[in-house]
Amino acid sequence: MDALQAYGGSDSEHSDDDIVMKDISKGKSSTLGHTKALVVAPDVESKSAIKQVAIVDPKTKEIKANPKFDQLFTPESGPVNPFKSEQQRSQKNTLAGFVEPAHLNEFHFNRQIRSFDTLGYAQNPTAESGAGQFVGDVKKAHTEKGVSLFESKKTGGEKRKRVRNDDSADVDGYTGPWSRFADEKTVAKPSPELQKQMDEIVKKRQEKSRRFKKEKEDSEQMAEESSTLHLKEAEDYQGRSFLVPPSFTGVNLREDFVPDKCFVPKKLVHTYRGHNKGVNFLQWFPKSAHLFLSCSMDTKIKLWEVYDRQRVVRTYAGHKLPVREVAFNNEGTEFLSASFDRYVKLWDTETGQVKHRFHTGHVPYCLKYHPDDDKNHMFLVGMQNKKIIQWDSRSGEIVQEYDRHLQAVNSITFFDKNRRFASTSDDKSVRIWEWEIPVDTKLIQNVGLHAIPTMTKSPNDKWVVGQCMDNRIVLFQLVDDKLRFSKKKAFRGHNAAGYACNIDFSPDQSFLISGDADGKLFIWDWRTHKIVGKWKAHENTCIAALWHPHEKSRMITAGWDGLIKMWN
Repeated sequence: MDALQAYGGSDSEHSDDDIVMKDISKGKSSTLGHTKALVVAPDVESKSAIKQVAIVDPKTKEIKANPKFDQLFTPESGPVNPFKSEQQRSQKNTLAGFVEPAHLNEFHFNRQIRSFDTLGYAQNPTAESGAGQFVGDVKKAHTEKGVSLFESKKTGGEKRKRVRNDDSADVDGYTGPWSRFADEKTVAKPSPELQKQMDEIVKKRQEKSRRFKKEKEDSEQMAEESSTLHLKEAEDYQGRSFLVPPSFTGVNLREDFVPDKCFVPKKLVHTYRGHNKGVNFLQWFPKSAHLFLSCSMDTKIKLWEVYDRQRVVRTYAGHKLPVREVAFNNEGTEFLSASFDRYVKLWDTETGQVKHRFHTGHVPYCLKYHPDDDKNHMFLVGMQNKKIIQWDSRSGEIVQEYDRHLQAVNSITFFDKNRRFASTSDDKSVRIWEWEIPVDTKLIQNVGLHAIPTMTKSPNDKWVVGQCMDNRIVLFQLVDDKLRFSKKKAFRGHNAAGYACNIDFSPDQSFLISGDADGKLFIWDWRTHKIVGKWKAHENTCIAALWHPHEKSRMITAGWDGLIKMWN
């Protein structure tokens, strides 16, 4: 208790249970527990702690005392984080490092930085250096004696002087504003190094031209053109050719006949075998459709019977590479073939002779005769080089070129009473053209519209459908002789992305048919857009499907398995 009395009072003032101590250092009173559990150790500040004075106030950043040398440069003590790098342990007041304010004249700063950017040198900005030290191109700085841009140093970007004579009385020597420059060279002769580079460029161009000539010569060496008739006789006992429709089929094959109602085919009727490779395209014989034409990757074109013995009638051979597409004229007496050997050939259907050969050096992708009888000698060819070329089959000359697409042209479709036509391309656009006018009148290019390789017009001439590369069949409506894209209407369900599968309508326009990449044949209802028929037609891609124009349920399909199948 003597210790307690020494810190502020007698034991009579407090009980044994509660003892109050005055904290000398804090000036506060605290109540302690029972004396038996009490361990008292007063806070006593040492002499060294009292003498320590904060050199810099961390809040105001001010020095409140005059520190000694030892206090300013005392090394840091204590543990160091071993996981920090030397850069992380350094003193920083910004994220990049330690920044100290310094006075710098704005004029001098702009002068030096502009001189450095333009001339390549500037005065050394360090404080230790003198006025004669430079950074950058030091040699150039000493040569120019450190002249900056603000001292009228010429940089070479000044306006060139002209040799002028403004005296209009001097007729021969008057130059006006068209005089030449004072330092202009009138004779241009390349340096030896430039001349060497130019000689190499000329040599490469000559080699390229020789290669092009060789390719042209090879292409001019055409394949042998031949035709094989597979019938015993070209004419029957009445002297009629195989181009004349038969009269014993039991089907009305007149041009104007359309069946009242069509139905989905139920079974496979016949399989045509004759092509060694995949079939690319099918085409009905015009008006009667008692024959059909097929072209294949085996470079052959074949004419087949629909009725009677359903055999091959004639084979046409005259291309070196696969045949892309064929097209009959209105009478069926001749047809065109487009091949990857860059030739378009005009064939006589009955005799198999080649009447004309059309060649531009580019691959033809699609063919289309003008549907009008008075213009049926004109035809259009969509080319790989983004052009649509109009030829005259009688003279073999190019009449017009339509060059507005950005990539290869895929299809051509006539509408508006054959006064206009629509073309599709790999540039994901549809362009509308007037006949024989080489400027497109309308461009259809929608954000969700992909490339359209094939297009087909409906029998009532009110719709145009296209095989889109996003597994859709898109619709274009013909309203007031204008083609409008129907964004909300489309036929879906098949997988045709990457393949130019042809589309066709039933004669009464109640169904729409198309093949797909898996060899399946799809049949949609035109009104409801629902799939009403689907089956495996070919082992490989079903590239073509055509509905007979005079029958209710007869159709033919062609695939890349080399087979042509008839369904009914």
